[in-house]
Amino acid sequence: MHLLAAEGWLELGDGQSAHDELDEIDPKSRTHPDVLEIRWQIYAEDRNWIACVDIGKALTRHAPDRAVAWIHHAFALHELKRTLEAFDVLLPIATRFPNEPTIPYNLACYTCQLGRRAEAKEWLAQACRLGDAKEIKLQAMDDPDLAPLWVTKS
Repeated sequence: MHLLAAEGWLELGDGQSAHDELDEIDPKSRTHPDVLEIRWQIYAEDRNWIACVDIGKALTRHAPDRAVAWIHHAFALHELKRTLEAFDVLLPIATRFPNEPTIPYNLACYTCQLGRRAEAKEWLAQACRLGDAKEIKLQAMDDPDLAPLWVTKS
């Protein structure tokens, strides 16, 4: 019940109330992946990326078969400007989740920021093959991490 209430508060934009609801959960259940995912979202809304790295890492331990665990962990590292570490977290699991377009999309962002544009284009193409290509292309055009792909040399 507290988890559902936390999700509701988060959807309403009230991170503090969502956090308070999660604190009401039995301590033994606080490491459940569903609880960790909501907690990650709360801290991400607050841009508390250090906490998100810790929660993301816990998610990978408690729910290694959830793609979102790895995506959250890597994303938080990237937000802390630890992009190479983010890439190193996400690359090994790309083949474990072959139908998840967010993984190649994020790998495109990370490789682009690491100055590896050709590789970034390949990852972006893979994301487009896996997901809604039109939607992904539109997102990519507005993504500051991918901006170096759209710069033309004069």
